[in-house]
Amino acid sequence: MTTDLLIDGMLSGTGVRDAVAGGYVAPDAIGLSAQLAADIAARQRKYEEAHFAGFPDNDVALLDDEGLTLSSRVRGELSDRRIGYFSNGRMERLT
Repeated sequence: MTTDLLIDGMLSGTGVRDAVAGGYVAPDAIGLSAQLAADIAARQRKYEEAHFAGFPDNDVALLDDEGLTLSSRVRGELSDRRIGYFSNGRMERLT
């Protein structure tokens, strides 16, 4: 069965949202490599900083570029699942 996961930067999330069942999942719990899980966690910390800075446009653009790259990497590791990207800075799904 295909699962629709969204990579996002929600302040209270893990960086990986289950868009079908709702809620967040731990990156390592869905079979992502340790390096990719660490990269997602690092991006979450950057998103937190941007959140408290009021989402400066330049920061959001850089975070979205990084998030789109991460979502592509997740697709590579979880090829049986549909992976999208949601920009919390823009409040819209980009893929």
